Amino acid sequence: MGDTFALMGTLAEIAPASAVIVGAGYIGLEMADALTARGLAVTQAEQLPEVLPTVDPQLGALVHAELAARGVEVLTGTAVKSVSRAGPGAPGRLEVEAVTSAGEPVTRHADLVLVVAGVRPDTSLAVSAGASLGAKGAIAVDRGMGTGLPGVYAAGDCAVTYHRLLGEACLPLGTTARKQGRVAGENACGGSREFAGSLGTQVVKVFDQAAARTGLRDHEAAAAGFDPVTTGAEADDHKAYYPGSHRIRMRFTGDRATGRLLGVQLFGHKNAEIAKRVDIAATAIFHGMTVDQVSDLDLSYTPPLGSPWDAVQVGAQAWARHAAQP
Repeated sequence: MGDTFALMGTLAEIAPASAVIVGAGYIGLEMADALTARGLAVTQAEQLPEVLPTVDPQLGALVHAELAARGVEVLTGTAVKSVSRAGPGAPGRLEVEAVTSAGEPVTRHADLVLVVAGVRPDTSLAVSAGASLGAKGAIAVDRGMGTGLPGVYAAGDCAVTYHRLLGEACLPLGTTARKQGRVAGENACGGSREFAGSLGTQVVKVFDQAAARTGLRDHEAAAAGFDPVTTGAEADDHKAYYPGSHRIRMRFTGDRATGRLLGVQLFGHKNAEIAKRVDIAATAIFHGMTVDQVSDLDLSYTPPLGSPWDAVQVGAQAWARHAAQP
Protein backbone atom coordinates (compact mmCIF):
# COMPACT_ATOMS: atom_id res chain seq x y z
CA MET A 1 0.00 0.00 0.00
CA GLY A 2 2.94 2.32 0.62
CA ASP A 3 3.97 1.97 -3.02
CA THR A 4 0.38 2.66 -4.09
CA PHE A 5 0.15 5.87 -2.08
CA ALA A 6 3.55 7.02 -3.32
CA LEU A 7 2.53 6.42 -6.94
CA MET A 8 -0.76 8.24 -6.49
CA GLY A 9 1.13 11.17 -4.97
CA THR A 10 3.59 11.23 -7.86
CA LEU A 11 0.79 11.21 -10.43
CA ALA A 12 -0.84 14.17 -8.71
CA GLU A 13 2.44 16.06 -8.23
CA ILE A 14 4.14 15.81 -11.62
CA ALA A 15 1.17 15.02 -13.91
CA PRO A 16 3.25 12.70 -16.10
CA ALA A 17 2.51 12.42 -19.80
CA SER A 18 4.43 9.19 -20.37
CA ALA A 19 5.55 6.07 -18.53
CA VAL A 20 7.82 3.08 -19.01
CA ILE A 21 6.78 -0.09 -17.20
CA VAL A 22 9.55 -2.63 -16.62
CA GLY A 23 7.92 -6.05 -16.50
CA ALA A 24 4.77 -7.49 -18.07
CA GLY A 25 3.51 -9.82 -15.38
CA TYR A 26 0.24 -9.31 -13.53
CA ILE A 27 1.07 -6.02 -11.81
CA GLY A 28 2.80 -4.62 -14.89
CA LEU A 29 -0.22 -5.36 -17.06
CA GLU A 30 -2.61 -3.83 -14.54
CA MET A 31 -0.44 -0.71 -14.43
CA ALA A 32 -0.39 -0.48 -18.23
CA ASP A 33 -4.19 -0.60 -18.18
CA ALA A 34 -4.50 1.97 -15.37
CA LEU A 35 -1.96 4.49 -16.70
CA THR A 36 -3.31 4.30 -20.25
CA ALA A 37 -6.78 5.00 -18.84
CA ARG A 38 -5.29 8.12 -17.21
CA GLY A 39 -4.09 9.33 -20.60
CA LEU A 40 -0.39 8.47 -20.32
CA ALA A 41 1.61 7.18 -23.27
CA VAL A 42 2.85 3.81 -22.00
CA THR A 43 5.80 1.68 -23.06
CA GLN A 44 6.03 -1.81 -21.56
CA ALA A 45 9.35 -3.68 -21.56
CA GLU A 46 9.52 -7.43 -20.88
CA GLN A 47 12.80 -9.32 -21.08
CA LEU A 48 11.10 -12.65 -21.86
CA PRO A 49 9.84 -13.46 -25.38
CA GLU A 50 6.18 -12.70 -24.59
CA VAL A 51 4.09 -10.76 -22.09
CA LEU A 52 2.36 -12.54 -19.21
CA PRO A 53 4.89 -15.40 -19.13
CA THR A 54 2.79 -17.34 -16.60
CA VAL A 55 0.58 -18.51 -19.49
CA ASP A 56 1.51 -20.22 -22.76
CA PRO A 57 2.83 -17.95 -25.54
CA GLN A 58 -0.31 -18.61 -27.59
CA LEU A 59 -2.36 -16.77 -24.96
CA GLY A 60 0.38 -14.30 -24.09
CA ALA A 61 0.31 -13.18 -27.72
CA LEU A 62 -3.41 -12.39 -27.36
CA VAL A 63 -2.67 -10.22 -24.32
CA HIS A 64 0.14 -8.57 -26.32
CA ALA A 65 -2.31 -7.78 -29.12
CA GLU A 66 -4.79 -6.23 -26.67
CA LEU A 67 -2.06 -3.97 -25.25
CA ALA A 68 -0.99 -2.87 -28.72
CA ALA A 69 -4.60 -2.23 -29.78
CA ARG A 70 -4.94 0.12 -26.80
CA GLY A 71 -1.87 2.12 -27.78
CA VAL A 72 0.69 0.54 -25.45
CA GLU A 73 4.14 0.17 -27.01
CA VAL A 74 5.18 -3.38 -26.12
CA LEU A 75 8.87 -4.31 -26.19
CA THR A 76 9.35 -8.04 -25.61
CA GLY A 77 12.73 -9.72 -25.46
CA THR A 78 14.02 -6.44 -24.06
CA ALA A 79 16.01 -6.18 -20.82
CA VAL A 80 16.25 -2.79 -19.11
CA LYS A 81 19.80 -2.02 -18.01
CA SER A 82 19.58 1.44 -16.46
CA VAL A 83 17.28 4.32 -15.55
CA SER A 84 18.79 7.80 -15.22
CA ARG A 85 17.86 11.46 -15.26
CA ALA A 86 17.39 12.67 -18.81
CA GLY A 87 19.42 15.58 -20.11
CA PRO A 88 18.02 18.98 -21.09
CA GLY A 89 15.75 18.91 -24.09
CA ALA A 90 14.76 15.24 -23.65
CA PRO A 91 11.06 14.40 -24.18
CA GLY A 92 10.80 13.04 -20.63
CA ARG A 93 12.34 13.43 -17.19
CA LEU A 94 13.93 9.97 -17.23
CA GLU A 95 16.02 8.00 -19.70
CA VAL A 96 15.64 4.22 -19.89
CA GLU A 97 18.43 2.21 -21.51
CA ALA A 98 17.67 -1.36 -22.58
CA VAL A 99 18.98 -4.05 -24.88
CA THR A 100 17.07 -6.56 -26.99
CA SER A 101 17.71 -10.31 -27.04
CA ALA A 102 19.50 -9.71 -30.36
CA GLY A 103 21.88 -7.27 -28.67
CA GLU A 104 20.39 -4.09 -30.13
CA PRO A 105 20.28 -1.03 -27.84
CA VAL A 106 16.93 0.59 -27.05
CA THR A 107 16.40 4.01 -25.46
CA ARG A 108 13.11 5.45 -24.25
CA HIS A 109 12.29 8.67 -22.41
CA ALA A 110 9.43 9.01 -19.94
CA ASP A 111 8.19 11.10 -17.04
CA LEU A 112 7.57 8.01 -14.89
CA VAL A 113 9.23 4.60 -14.65
CA LEU A 114 7.65 1.68 -12.80
CA VAL A 115 9.78 -1.39 -12.05
CA VAL A 116 7.49 -4.38 -11.52
CA ALA A 117 9.85 -7.23 -12.33
CA GLY A 118 8.85 -9.67 -9.60
CA VAL A 119 9.40 -10.15 -5.87
CA ARG A 120 11.78 -11.98 -3.57
CA PRO A 121 10.92 -13.26 -0.06
CA ASP A 122 12.20 -11.00 2.74
CA THR A 123 13.49 -13.64 5.15
CA SER A 124 16.39 -11.98 6.96
CA LEU A 125 14.62 -11.86 10.33
CA ALA A 126 13.52 -15.48 10.11
CA VAL A 127 16.98 -16.66 9.05
CA SER A 128 18.62 -14.76 11.90
CA ALA A 129 16.25 -16.58 14.27
CA GLY A 130 17.29 -19.96 12.87
CA ALA A 131 14.50 -20.71 10.37
CA SER A 132 15.26 -22.84 7.32
CA LEU A 133 14.62 -21.77 3.74
CA GLY A 134 12.91 -23.70 0.94
CA ALA A 135 11.81 -23.08 -2.65
CA LYS A 136 13.18 -19.83 -4.13
CA GLY A 137 14.55 -18.79 -0.75
CA ALA A 138 11.16 -18.65 0.98
CA ILE A 139 10.79 -19.71 4.62
CA ALA A 140 10.28 -23.47 4.93
CA VAL A 141 7.03 -24.31 6.70
CA ASP A 142 4.93 -27.41 7.33
CA ARG A 143 1.25 -27.74 6.42
CA GLY A 144 0.38 -26.01 9.69
CA MET A 145 2.61 -23.06 8.70
CA GLY A 146 5.06 -23.87 11.48
CA THR A 147 8.70 -22.92 10.84
CA GLY A 148 10.21 -25.50 13.18
CA LEU A 149 11.03 -22.75 15.67
CA PRO A 150 8.95 -22.94 18.86
CA GLY A 151 5.89 -20.71 18.59
CA VAL A 152 6.95 -19.20 15.25
CA TYR A 153 4.71 -19.40 12.18
CA ALA A 154 5.16 -17.93 8.71
CA ALA A 155 2.56 -17.16 6.05
CA GLY A 156 2.22 -15.23 2.83
CA ASP A 157 4.80 -14.13 0.28
CA CYS A 158 7.74 -14.89 2.60
CA ALA A 159 6.78 -18.57 3.06
CA VAL A 160 6.82 -21.62 0.81
CA THR A 161 3.50 -22.88 -0.51
CA TYR A 162 2.20 -26.43 -0.48
CA HIS A 163 1.13 -27.04 -4.09
CA ARG A 164 -1.35 -29.87 -4.61
CA LEU A 165 0.43 -31.10 -7.75
CA LEU A 166 4.04 -30.10 -7.10
CA GLY A 167 4.55 -30.34 -3.37
CA GLU A 168 6.71 -27.43 -2.24
CA ALA A 169 6.59 -24.25 -4.33
CA CYS A 170 6.81 -20.48 -4.00
CA LEU A 171 3.58 -18.73 -5.03
CA PRO A 172 3.34 -15.12 -3.82
CA LEU A 173 -0.41 -14.60 -4.24
CA GLY A 174 -2.87 -12.67 -2.12
CA THR A 175 -5.32 -15.58 -2.02
CA THR A 176 -2.62 -17.95 -0.82
CA ALA A 177 -1.43 -15.46 1.83
CA ARG A 178 -4.91 -15.13 3.31
CA LYS A 179 -5.47 -18.88 3.51
CA GLN A 180 -2.04 -19.44 5.03
CA GLY A 181 -2.57 -16.56 7.46
CA ARG A 182 -5.80 -18.13 8.69
CA VAL A 183 -4.02 -21.43 9.31
CA ALA A 184 -1.06 -19.77 11.05
CA GLY A 185 -3.29 -17.63 13.25
CA GLU A 186 -5.50 -20.52 14.31
CA ASN A 187 -2.54 -22.75 15.11
CA ALA A 188 -0.77 -19.97 17.00
CA CYS A 189 -3.84 -19.91 19.24
CA GLY A 190 -3.66 -23.65 19.88
CA GLY A 191 -5.57 -25.00 16.87
CA SER A 192 -4.61 -27.82 14.50
CA ARG A 193 -5.59 -26.56 11.05
CA GLU A 194 -3.59 -27.49 7.92
CA PHE A 195 -3.17 -25.47 4.73
CA ALA A 196 -5.09 -27.41 2.06
CA GLY A 197 -2.77 -26.35 -0.73
CA SER A 198 -2.68 -24.11 -3.77
CA LEU A 199 -2.87 -24.58 -7.53
CA GLY A 200 -1.59 -21.12 -8.41
CA THR A 201 -5.02 -20.04 -9.63
CA GLN A 202 -4.73 -16.52 -11.04
CA VAL A 203 -6.65 -14.05 -13.20
CA VAL A 204 -5.83 -10.58 -14.55
CA LYS A 205 -7.87 -7.99 -16.42
CA VAL A 206 -6.14 -6.20 -19.28
CA PHE A 207 -8.40 -3.46 -20.61
CA ASP A 208 -11.54 -5.32 -21.83
CA GLN A 209 -9.92 -8.76 -21.80
CA ALA A 210 -9.02 -11.22 -19.05
CA ALA A 211 -6.47 -14.01 -18.82
CA ALA A 212 -6.48 -16.78 -16.22
CA ARG A 213 -4.69 -19.97 -15.33
CA THR A 214 -4.78 -22.75 -12.76
CA GLY A 215 -2.65 -25.83 -12.21
CA LEU A 216 0.28 -26.73 -14.44
CA ARG A 217 1.36 -25.82 -17.94
CA ASP A 218 2.83 -28.51 -20.21
CA HIS A 219 6.51 -27.97 -19.31
CA GLU A 220 5.70 -27.68 -15.61
CA ALA A 221 3.76 -30.95 -15.68
CA ALA A 222 6.60 -32.73 -17.49
CA ALA A 223 9.13 -31.47 -14.93
CA ALA A 224 6.88 -32.82 -12.16
CA GLY A 225 6.94 -36.33 -13.64
CA PHE A 226 3.62 -36.36 -15.50
CA ASP A 227 3.21 -37.31 -19.16
CA PRO A 228 1.33 -34.19 -20.26
CA VAL A 229 -0.78 -33.56 -23.32
CA THR A 230 -1.78 -29.96 -24.00
CA THR A 231 -4.30 -28.82 -26.58
CA GLY A 232 -6.02 -25.58 -27.52
CA ALA A 233 -9.73 -24.97 -28.02
CA GLU A 234 -12.23 -22.16 -28.56
CA ALA A 235 -15.85 -21.73 -27.55
CA ASP A 236 -18.42 -18.96 -27.08
CA ASP A 237 -19.21 -17.80 -23.57
CA HIS A 238 -22.93 -18.20 -24.32
CA LYS A 239 -25.07 -19.25 -27.26
CA ALA A 240 -23.94 -17.24 -30.29
CA TYR A 241 -27.51 -16.65 -31.49
CA TYR A 242 -28.11 -14.57 -28.35
CA PRO A 243 -26.58 -11.08 -28.78
CA GLY A 244 -23.30 -10.16 -27.14
CA SER A 245 -21.45 -13.47 -27.13
CA HIS A 246 -17.65 -13.52 -26.77
CA ARG A 247 -15.11 -16.09 -27.89
CA ILE A 248 -13.00 -17.82 -25.20
CA ARG A 249 -9.57 -19.23 -26.06
CA MET A 250 -8.43 -22.16 -23.92
CA ARG A 251 -5.42 -24.36 -23.22
CA PHE A 252 -6.05 -27.70 -21.47
CA THR A 253 -3.29 -29.86 -19.99
CA GLY A 254 -3.91 -33.42 -18.81
CA ASP A 255 -1.92 -36.54 -18.02
CA ARG A 256 -1.79 -38.94 -20.97
CA ALA A 257 -1.82 -42.14 -18.90
CA THR A 258 -4.51 -41.34 -16.33
CA GLY A 259 -6.51 -38.59 -18.06
CA ARG A 260 -6.15 -36.47 -14.92
CA LEU A 261 -6.73 -32.75 -15.44
CA LEU A 262 -3.51 -30.88 -14.64
CA GLY A 263 -4.01 -27.33 -15.85
CA VAL A 264 -6.26 -24.89 -17.69
CA GLN A 265 -5.59 -21.47 -19.20
CA LEU A 266 -8.28 -19.11 -20.49
CA PHE A 267 -8.40 -15.83 -22.39
CA GLY A 268 -11.46 -13.82 -23.34
CA HIS A 269 -13.59 -10.75 -22.80
CA LYS A 270 -13.92 -9.51 -19.23
CA ASN A 271 -17.68 -10.17 -19.43
CA ALA A 272 -17.17 -13.82 -20.44
CA GLU A 273 -16.85 -14.99 -16.81
CA ILE A 274 -13.20 -15.96 -17.30
CA ALA A 275 -12.52 -15.86 -13.56
CA LYS A 276 -15.45 -18.09 -12.66
CA ARG A 277 -14.74 -20.54 -15.46
CA VAL A 278 -11.14 -20.98 -14.34
CA ASP A 279 -12.56 -21.60 -10.87
CA ILE A 280 -14.48 -24.59 -12.28
CA ALA A 281 -11.17 -25.98 -13.54
CA ALA A 282 -9.43 -25.21 -10.24
CA THR A 283 -12.12 -27.10 -8.33
CA ALA A 284 -11.78 -30.09 -10.66
CA ILE A 285 -7.99 -30.18 -10.32
CA PHE A 286 -8.19 -29.66 -6.56
CA HIS A 287 -10.26 -32.83 -6.26
CA GLY A 288 -8.19 -34.89 -8.70
CA MET A 289 -10.80 -35.17 -11.44
CA THR A 290 -10.02 -36.43 -14.92
CA VAL A 291 -10.52 -34.22 -17.96
CA ASP A 292 -13.38 -36.44 -19.08
CA GLN A 293 -15.15 -36.00 -15.75
CA VAL A 294 -15.29 -32.26 -16.35
CA SER A 295 -17.69 -32.99 -19.22
CA ASP A 296 -19.98 -34.78 -16.76
CA LEU A 297 -20.34 -31.79 -14.41
CA ASP A 298 -23.89 -30.52 -14.07
CA LEU A 299 -23.34 -26.85 -14.93
CA SER A 300 -26.05 -24.23 -15.36
CA TYR A 301 -27.39 -23.18 -18.76
CA THR A 302 -29.53 -20.47 -20.26
CA PRO A 303 -28.79 -18.98 -23.72
CA PRO A 304 -27.94 -15.44 -22.50
CA LEU A 305 -25.37 -16.80 -20.04
CA GLY A 306 -24.06 -20.13 -21.27
CA SER A 307 -24.48 -23.19 -23.50
CA PRO A 308 -25.66 -26.76 -22.87
CA TRP A 309 -21.96 -27.64 -22.97
CA ASP A 310 -20.16 -24.89 -21.06
CA ALA A 311 -16.99 -23.48 -22.64
CA VAL A 312 -14.77 -25.39 -20.19
CA GLN A 313 -16.56 -28.61 -21.12
CA VAL A 314 -15.97 -27.89 -24.80
CA GLY A 315 -12.27 -27.49 -23.95
CA ALA A 316 -12.29 -30.76 -22.02
CA GLN A 317 -13.86 -32.60 -24.94
CA ALA A 318 -11.29 -31.13 -27.36
CA TRP A 319 -8.54 -32.42 -25.08
CA ALA A 320 -10.10 -35.90 -24.95
CA ARG A 321 -10.28 -36.08 -28.75
CA HIS A 322 -6.69 -34.90 -29.10
CA ALA A 323 -5.36 -37.28 -26.42
CA ALA A 324 -7.11 -40.22 -28.08
CA GLN A 325 -5.19 -39.72 -31.32
CA PRO A 326 -2.31 -42.17 -31.85
